[in-house]
Amino acid sequence: MASTTPTDTPPAPPVPGPGSRSTGRLGDKVFLGLSKGSGILLLVIMASIAVFLSYRSVIALSDNEGDFLTTFEWNTAGDPPVFGIAVLLFGTIVSSIVAMVIAVPIAVGIALFISHYAPRKVAAPLAYVVDLLAAVPSIIYGIWGALVLVPYLEGLNSWLDEFFGWTYVFEKTEVGIPRSLFTVGILLAIMILPIVTSVSREVFLQVPKMNEEAALALGATRWEVIRLSVLPFGRSGIISASMLGLGRALGETMAVATVLSPNFLISLHLLNPGGGTFAQNIAAKFGEANEFGRDALIASGLVLFILTLLVNGAARLIIARRKEYSGANA
Repeated sequence: MASTTPTDTPPAPPVPGPGSRSTGRLGDKVFLGLSKGSGILLLVIMASIAVFLSYRSVIALSDNEGDFLTTFEWNTAGDPPVFGIAVLLFGTIVSSIVAMVIAVPIAVGIALFISHYAPRKVAAPLAYVVDLLAAVPSIIYGIWGALVLVPYLEGLNSWLDEFFGWTYVFEKTEVGIPRSLFTVGILLAIMILPIVTSVSREVFLQVPKMNEEAALALGATRWEVIRLSVLPFGRSGIISASMLGLGRALGETMAVATVLSPNFLISLHLLNPGGGTFAQNIAAKFGEANEFGRDALIASGLVLFILTLLVNGAARLIIARRKEYSGANA
């Protein structure tokens, strides 16, 4: 009987222990460095913007003879200069709220129709058109608003005044072309509608099919599937989309300047002409302002910068406080 000799097998490569550190490939190291560098660069840019705005704002506020938060006047060329942001802050917040109230429910409805109701042959072209609307320049919306939207809103304003004037908000006490904060809110709603719709649609398409099929297997209707499976899963996405749209509404410039008749009066009658926003005021006055006037406009821009940060921070806080929004339990 022939004897067999065991063959030598190469030793197995060592398995790294839990505490050992993987060296990784060169591409991974480069990607990691670029990612960290991009994040740090973003923070540096944001900090630089904040420092610049703060420095120029201090120069303007040191010579301001009015209360920056409560003065209903903007006269930076006077002697002494007097300016305040009360009207601008009110107009920016009110017009953005009107835009969000109108745009978000419609955008969510369109996103649900494209993702769960429309046939594929209809959904694809409709989604393409919505995405295309998001790329339209704001000045185009402004020209359309001034030439088409403003004239046709006279009938709507009269109807609101007749049937809802008792609410005080929709009571029209001044006669004139409807270049009001309500008109601005409608135009901003049209502008942010594609953004909120696109983001919400993509979130709804990511809902696990098993969740929807399980609800259907239990006898749920199409609406119950959306209410129990789609909307809870997409809440964080809806909030993010809404905040993205709100960010554009807060900082919109040319479209607002085209359809608004600015003045420095605060009125809760939203149908009355007049009002103002931060971005509109900066765009209208920056070209003709002197050095001090530009510093004053930069000071108002700092308030808009802080307001945008607060809005986004509030959205992140809402999502973080509700684990089911953030996807932690997925």
